[in-house]
Amino acid sequence: MLLNDSDSDDDFEIIALLALEEERLEREGVSTSHRGSVLGRRIIQRDHTQGHQRLFQDYFVESPVYPPNVFRRRFRMSRSLFLCIKSNLEEKDEYFVQKRNVAGVLGLSSLQKMTATLRMLAYGVAADFIDEYVRIGESTAIESLKKFVEAIVNIYYTEYLRSPNSNDIARWKGQYTGHSREPIIILEAVASYDLWIWHAFFGLLGSHNDINVLDHSFIFTKLAQGLAPSVNYSINGHDYTMGYYFADGIYPSWSTFVKTIRAPQGKKSSLFATTQESTRKDVEHAFGVLQARFAIVRGPTRL
Repeated sequence: MLLNDSDSDDDFEIIALLALEEERLEREGVSTSHRGSVLGRRIIQRDHTQGHQRLFQDYFVESPVYPPNVFRRRFRMSRSLFLCIKSNLEEKDEYFVQKRNVAGVLGLSSLQKMTATLRMLAYGVAADFIDEYVRIGESTAIESLKKFVEAIVNIYYTEYLRSPNSNDIARWKGQYTGHSREPIIILEAVASYDLWIWHAFFGLLGSHNDINVLDHSFIFTKLAQGLAPSVNYSINGHDYTMGYYFADGIYPSWSTFVKTIRAPQGKKSSLFATTQESTRKDVEHAFGVLQARFAIVRGPTRL
């Protein structure tokens, strides 16, 4: 008899009904010997309630087993932020609301689904890695991950996944604003010193240089339409009304790009090149922090 590791509500109901039908057929003397179909499989009684209670006692009671620093290390955020996201998820998507199936069996809680998701994101582990602790099957863990990232984008896109506006520029005014055998997709990104990702464009499968990506991205669409936020600053007595981006030498000579000086001559040019190149590391810094905090970013996606 095969063990079915799916514990979603729908699968639970279907398999339970099939098991009852098998018992009836056996009582009537009808053979149910077969291979390859769902009929005859046994479900894993994971005891979702036990998993939720253990998780709740470990991290979410008034005096939890594990202190705040351990929570932050394992969930990659504070408990207050976790609970805020949990509340928003439950309000946005009923998938994260704990409910009972038609048999009256209590399903997984939002704490269990979020914990499974964040462990996969934080450690880059397989979907069934924490089944014994959280009591969640592989297929449901993958489904939770997909639902989680979709909901996060829908809820927080306008605030944290958007282009900068005039208020952002005013707040940051005066501050500084790589081949494998695996399938890859190019990401064009702009990031500032404080880890804020101002622009992200996924596209162009395979290997491409910066020019190919730039020709397809929408980074300057609003600028070309005259809709970009206004910027006003002076350098060496010259007034400017358009923002700029630090870029390497391969980019075109546009007024919005400040490129490095190749083979700089003299102290002034060398200082400029060194400062410009060090500031461009803000993008690598931002993604370095992401990779350190969420291991799933470091390798090919498991989905």
